[in-house]
Amino acid sequence: MWHVFMDVRKSQMEWERAHMMFQEATGQDQIDYAIYMLEAAERKYQMNLKQAKQLNINSVFMQKLEQQRGNG
Repeated sequence: MWHVFMDVRKSQMEWERAHMMFQEATGQDQIDYAIYMLEAAERKYQMNLKQAKQLNINSVFMQKLEQQRGNG
């Protein structure tokens, strides 16, 4: 389950980077590429969120798991 949570966090960061890339894009080629990257990052993030939801993983559960990992 930890792996799934980390996939969600990683894809969230990728989406945030793609969003920043889009905001800073200049010129049609950069804008087109930024849109492509943003759409791909959004889909990946959605897929990882769906997987976490299917496993009933939420932030409260993961905080508890993280505490257990730190104590163990």
